[in-house]
Amino acid sequence: MMERYLLRYFLAVVDHGSFNRAASACNVSQPTLSVGIAKLERSLGTPLFVRAGQRTQLTPAGSRLLAHARRIEAEFNLAQRAVAAEAEEASAPLRIGILHSIPGDIVAQAVADRPPGEAGRMEIVYGSAQDLAGRLDRGRIDVALSLMQGADARFAERPVATEGYAIAIRAGHPLGERASVHAEEVASETMIVRRHCEALSATSRYFTARGVRPPFALRSTNDERVLQMVAAGLGLTVMPLSYRFPGVARPRLMGFDAARDLGWLFPERTGALKEDPLPLMQRIETRLSARLDINPVPTS
Repeated sequence: MMERYLLRYFLAVVDHGSFNRAASACNVSQPTLSVGIAKLERSLGTPLFVRAGQRTQLTPAGSRLLAHARRIEAEFNLAQRAVAAEAEEASAPLRIGILHSIPGDIVAQAVADRPPGEAGRMEIVYGSAQDLAGRLDRGRIDVALSLMQGADARFAERPVATEGYAIAIRAGHPLGERASVHAEEVASETMIVRRHCEALSATSRYFTARGVRPPFALRSTNDERVLQMVAAGLGLTVMPLSYRFPGVARPRLMGFDAARDLGWLFPERTGALKEDPLPLMQRIETRLSARLDINPVPTS
C-alpha cells in the first residue's frame, strides 16, 4: 500500500533536487527519508531516482509517478481543508443580533432556560436596527431580532410581535394607579428622553400637537438606567410595552397609537432558520409574546 508520507518524501526530493534538502523540508533526517524512498521503490517494484553527481534525477518510472503523486497530494489537501472547514462551521457559535430596545430580561431568561445538553454555542450582539442590518450584510451576525423592514426588506423575515408603547412612571405616582392617562395630565411632569427610541419622533409630535412641552431631567440610551431613574421618581418616559421593572407602573397613553413590528431577520446564508428556528429563538419569541399577552408565532 502506498502511504501518503512516502509520496510526500518523493515529491520533496523532486522539488528540492536532493535527498538532503528534501529531508530538511520534511523535518526528518536524511537516512529516514532515504529509507522511506527505498520502501516506496520496493512497493512499486522499480527505482524512482538516479543520482547523478550532486543532483538527483527521476527514472522513467519516477516521471510517470510524478503526475499521479501531485494529483493525490492535491486531492488529499483539498479533502483535508473541506473537512476542517465543515468542522469549524459546525463548532462556530451562532451570532445572534438583538435590538437594544428589546428588554434584556426576556433574552436573559430565554438563555437561562436552556436545558442541559442543548447543542450549539452562541454569541449575542446588541445594536440599533441600522447597526444590526449592517452586521447582517457584512456577515458579522447570522440572525437578528429587530424591526421588520416591510416593503423595503432585504432580508428574509419571521414576524414575532407587534408592540405598542406606554408611559413608564413611578409606581407610587397617582397616575401610576391608572390604566391610561391623557397627554394633558402629564403636562406638569418631568420627562426622561430615551434617545434611541424608534418612536422618539412620533412621541415628540404627539406631545407637541397637544401643547405639552415638559422639562427633561435625563437623556439616555441605556434603558436599564432610564427605568432605575423612573423608579426613583426622577421623571416619566414612553417605552415599549414589554418593559417591566420593580417600582415602575405602565399606564397607556391615550391617543398614542405608535407601534413597532418585531421579527427575526435572516440573510440568505441562514434563511433556513426562518422555518426551523433554533430553540433559543423560539424561547425568546415565546417570552416576548407572553409579555405582550399575544399568541406566539407557530413553529412549523
